[in-house]
Amino acid sequence: MIEVHNNPEKALCDGEQAITPDQFAALMDNAARYAALSDKSI
Repeated sequence: MIEVHNNPEKALCDGEQAITPDQFAALMDNAARYAALSDKSI
């Protein structure tokens, strides 16, 4: 599970472990590239 919040610093809970939507998009882009190395997709 990945916590995503528009403004983690202002989150009411779990802000320390949350990432921004832009960071999540970059993470998923990188994950898709790794998956492609194994002929997989996400």
